[in-house]
Amino acid sequence: MASLGDLRFPSIDGLRAFEAAARLSTFERAADELAVTASAVSKRVAAVEALIGAPLFTRSGKALQLTAAGREYLQQVRDALDLLAAMPQHRRAAQQVQRLRVTAPPTFARQVLVPRLQGFTDAHPEIELEIVLSIPFLALQPADTDVEVRHGDARGGRDGKALLLERVRPVAAPALLARLPPLRTPADLRHAPLLRTPIEPWTPWFRAAGLDWPEPGSGTRLVDLGLTLEAAAAGQGVALARPSLALPWLRAGALVPLFGVQATPAAQYFVAPCSGEAATAFADWLAATCVQVQHEAAAALERFSGAA
Repeated sequence: MASLGDLRFPSIDGLRAFEAAARLSTFERAADELAVTASAVSKRVAAVEALIGAPLFTRSGKALQLTAAGREYLQQVRDALDLLAAMPQHRRAAQQVQRLRVTAPPTFARQVLVPRLQGFTDAHPEIELEIVLSIPFLALQPADTDVEVRHGDARGGRDGKALLLERVRPVAAPALLARLPPLRTPADLRHAPLLRTPIEPWTPWFRAAGLDWPEPGSGTRLVDLGLTLEAAAAGQGVALARPSLALPWLRAGALVPLFGVQATPAAQYFVAPCSGEAATAFADWLAATCVQVQHEAAAALERFSGAA
């Protein structure tokens, strides 16, 4: 048996960098987890590779893939790190913090989630949140999420709680309404520019209003609900909106609802925790928060109950 003096040991930081990079597939995400730079992670992994005399990863762009030597070494490294982590002397109170990665569509995150996050962090100081934006229309979803807020058809085959169970209606800026002929009935929208987004199509509302119109086919196409509402507030056209997402503009009077016709949206928001008590607690909190947001949006709409 070789003596300890004959052995070469990599640094703990190097082993942690290798394990995190192998698990997360990029130096950038490993760096975020370890609170260092991606360059530092790369250098630490390179030091381990130099020590054992074999490459651990093959690199294709930013993505990392383990080599055969890397796969064999990874299990041994994980076993060693697990042994060290199990020692009570290595545990600190700060290590009891649970990290929760939440992905959500941009407008939902900005208008509903982020303004109310303090309520969750006050109730669960032991849970550290990371909020990441997804792009629903392009089906771009960050990997390794703990809680997913998605926008789509309920028939997705995945469990989840429905959020923002409300109906859509047209909204417009007072400045735009002042420039247009009076909009007294839904059919008067033929005189108005209609903002279009594939995320919130007009067709369901047209049918609810008794209009046999096709989906608008001209004008700027905005692949984001927040941008569509911003364009409406700027007086560029009439938008179809969920009151909860339009709440800041409704409260400020920057957007006003039109007509009394409402329609069920073509798609819905859902929240689905992947696993774990922390993820479930967050999903439950978010569902309850959305109910409160809907009440706030309904109260804001009451101001306009007499509007045409």
